[in-house]
This record gives sequence, C-alpha cells and structure tokens, in this order.
Amino acid sequence: MSIHKIGVISRTYRHIERYRQIISVLFKYGFGDMIDALHIGRYIEIALPKRIRRGQERIEELTLPERVRMAMEELGPTFIKMGQILSTRPDLIPMEFIAQFEKLQDDVPPFPFEDVKNTIESELKAPMDTIFQDFDETPVAAASLGQVHRATLTTGEDVAVKVQRPDVRKAIEVDTEIMLHLATLLEQNVDACRIYHPTRIVTEFADSLKKEIDYMNEAFYIERFSSQFPDDPTVYVPKVFSGATTTQVLTMEYIDGVKASDIDRLDEEGFDRKVIAARGADLIFKQIFVHGFFHADPHPGNIAILPDNVVCYLDFGMMGRIDRQTRENIVDLTIAVVRQNEGKATDALLRLTTRDAPIDRRRLEMDVSDLTMQYVGKPLKEIDVGQLLRQFMNLISHYRLQIPPDLFMVIKAISTVEGLGTVLDPDFDCASSATPFIKRIRMERMHPGHVASDMLNSGAEIAHILKEIPGGLRDILEQVKRGQTTIRFEHRGLEPMQKTLDQVSNRISFAIVLSSLVMGSSLIVLAGIPPLWHDIPIIGIIGFLGAGAMGFWLLYSIIRHGQM
Repeated sequence: MSIHKIGVISRTYRHIERYRQIISVLFKYGFGDMIDALHIGRYIEIALPKRIRRGQERIEELTLPERVRMAMEELGPTFIKMGQILSTRPDLIPMEFIAQFEKLQDDVPPFPFEDVKNTIESELKAPMDTIFQDFDETPVAAASLGQVHRATLTTGEDVAVKVQRPDVRKAIEVDTEIMLHLATLLEQNVDACRIYHPTRIVTEFADSLKKEIDYMNEAFYIERFSSQFPDDPTVYVPKVFSGATTTQVLTMEYIDGVKASDIDRLDEEGFDRKVIAARGADLIFKQIFVHGFFHADPHPGNIAILPDNVVCYLDFGMMGRIDRQTRENIVDLTIAVVRQNEGKATDALLRLTTRDAPIDRRRLEMDVSDLTMQYVGKPLKEIDVGQLLRQFMNLISHYRLQIPPDLFMVIKAISTVEGLGTVLDPDFDCASSATPFIKRIRMERMHPGHVASDMLNSGAEIAHILKEIPGGLRDILEQVKRGQTTIRFEHRGLEPMQKTLDQVSNRISFAIVLSSLVMGSSLIVLAGIPPLWHDIPIIGIIGFLGAGAMGFWLLYSIIRHGQM
C-alpha cells in the first residue's frame, strides 16, 4: 500500500466518487465553511447535490470533536480506524479530540463467506478442505479490517481464523490519498489547522495502518509476547499456527474462556475476582516495567479468563514498547510527586516529553507543585498511579508538550486495567501492585552492573566522538583549501541602535535641506529676480514659506518624541 499526494486531475479522477462522498459528509456535519476555505474546486470538480448545500445538518449544540467523530463513523472503516489510532496520539491532536475518538467502535456487517474462502485459498495456496476439516461460515466477530471464524485444522486443533476484507487495501489507499490531499489544503489555507501538522498526521496514520493490515506483524507480536512469560502459570498466550498464517490470514488457537467483564458468569463458574484483578494489574506492570513490551489495549473484550483464574490476552493488533530510560523517568516522576519535590518532578516530566518552542519553566513548576499538593502525606501504595499519569497528561496538553505515543499507551493500559480491576474487586488497589515494580526499577538503577553498563556505554559514545574529530577537522580544512568555507556573522540586539541612527541621519538630512532652502531663498530675494510682489521676488517668498513649514514640522517631531 502506498500513499501519494494528489493535486492534479489525473491523480484524482479515479477517486472522484469517493471524494464526493467524503465532501458531502463533511458538509452534512457543519464543515461547509472549512471546505469552501480549502478551494477544492481549483484542483478537482465536485458537483455537490443542491440538497446538501441547502439542508446541511446543523447540530450547533454538539462540540467540534463530537461532530468530527460522527463524520468519521459515517465515512466508514478507514476513517474509524484513523480515529482509533489517533486516540493514542496526544502528540498529534488535542486531548478533547482523543476523548471522542476513544468512543469510535467498529460496527460493520460481515462480508460473504465466498470472499472468505477465496482469500484463504489464494493466500494459503491450497483448497480449504485440505487445511481445515471444519470451518464455521458464520463469523464470531467482524471489524473494519477483517472478521474472525472458528475452525478446526486437519490436524485436529480448534483455531480462530482472522481473514482480511477483500479489496480493503485498495479502499484504504484511496481514502488515505484523499486524506493527504485534504490535509495539504488545510495546511495551505487554514492557519488554525497548520499548528497540528495535518499532513504529518495522515502520513503517520498511513504508516500505522500499513503495519496493522499485515497479519504477519500481529503473529510476530504474539510470539514475542509469549516469550516473555514462558513459565508463568498466571497468564496464557494463544498459539499461532504459522503454516496457516499470511499477510491477510491469521490462524491462532481458539480460546474458550469467560470475558473478564462478565461478572455474573465469573461468579457462576467459581472464579476468584480478587485474584483476577490482582493478576491483571501484576501482569500489565510486569509487561511495562520489566519487559518493556506490553499489550496496549487490555480492555475486557480482549481478555479471557481460563480455569484457575488464568488471564489470557486475545487481540494483539495494538502493542506498545517502552525503553529502560523512559521507565526510569516514570519512576522518577512518581517518586518526586510522593516526596513533594516539584523541581525533580518537572525535570522528569520534561525528560518524558519534547517541545517545539521554549516554555515558561517557572510557571510549569508552579503548576506541578499545585498538582503534587494533592498527594501530601500519602505513601506510595496509596497513590493512584493511573490518575496521577492522567493529571500529568492534562498538564502536558496545556503546555503543548509532545509525548511519545508509546508512553500514552502506557497510561491508557494502566488506566484500563485499573478500571477493570475496580469492577472485578471494589477494594482493588492498583498502587499496591505498582509499588514492587517501582521499587525494583529504583534498586536496579543503583545495581553495580547497571551503573557499569551505563558508564561503558557513555565511554563508548565519547570514544566514538573523539574518533570522529580528526576526520571532521580534515573535512573543514579541505573546504578551506578549496575556498568553500563561508563565515557568517549575525548581529543581535542592534535594532534599537540602528533605529536611533536612522532617526538622527534623517533629521540631519532634513536640517541640511531646510538650511539650503533658506539660503537659496535669501539669495533670490537679494538679487531681485522677477516676478515680483511688492518688490519682493515671488520665488523667494515661496521658498521662505516652505522653509518655515519644514522648520515647524522638524520642531514638532522632536518635541513629540520627547528629545530636545
């Protein structure tokens, strides 16, 4: 799948009908003024139905993010998927949009079994009956990119087969090209949208979607996740059948468990909800703080509970990664809050984020201090980690700091598990589960091996820099020899002096012209050059009047600026 900028008729002609649908929906939800501001008619001709222009659905009581979400839902799978991906990207869009995009759900009808059969046989290069001894034609789940069927392999294993929708790649390519064209026009014509870099958003979305529609990536994620818990009896990871898996078909072990949110059934079958809640929290913190590779969407629908209260993750399409330094910064932030050290908390916050422009650190530190005051006297085990991280997310959004997407996924994952734990066990304490891992990170930082490794890495970097210095100097000297070196001086802070000098020189020039005019007029009067008025040369009179006017103007200018 590729994405191209479309700005000429030859690129857009094949998309014209879809483009018309998109523009019509945008008009419907009150974005007509924005569409007009884009001047789309310069690039392509789209004749909108008159009933749309006359009868746009005006829902003024709804907010802008709500209207954007509703438009995405109507525009279909690609736009829904874009909203879902953007709901994890606070570095790209404001938080109020994220809150709305989190509500987007795939609600699409299944596609015919004949298409399922054709895709499987085309991808696996074999008739279905040679791969599956039984295949349920009715899907157990359907989403925007594909649907899942239950089946049995010829070897006897019960499996879940995820099959991609036919022509979904082509549809995504068309939609993303149109998105990129609209984003380009937004940047060119709407100043308020430019600061959000809409073309960058679409490009990153296209890259994320490209990975998601390749089921081989998900298969790799499952196997890597499984390798993190080889001997852990509290978690189970479904097996992937690589022989029946391709970029458009994913075959994995079928899991017959109880949904984590099905409280009644959990009670009926004798599960221990307190144990499940504690294990769920322990597992997510272990993924984040120990392994650095975690399930980024652990909502109840993606978690099944097996006998003996074993937690089983199901959908691995959205995974997150977090490096050791980021884990340590999260711990530093948490500890600084507990100890009421707003300076260190601000340092940790700035290390976790990036920024395009300087910020008012003093003001940020005061806001951090106000936040940390809420946790005065509370021990670490009583800190609501998810709530703390969400509060800092609001602070980050306010100061327009940029947070890495994987870090936001950490916050979402912790918050989701905390919410599920509270549903399962009203007395659930997420902080108690996090405390051992926070302490572990602190202890590991001071471990001699850890310190030695950091020093070794720093030494290697310094050695590499020193090794590159001679080569860099040699390149500079070669440029000097060839006369290709340019030295540029830039003076700063001289503007007031330059302005004063300009004013002084202008007044001097004005005074010289004034003096010349007086002297010239005097010579004309003394010479008696006609024409005369009462024996006085008229030209001399005009010169004296002009000189008087210029003199008064110069005097007024000096007095007005307060400099006599």
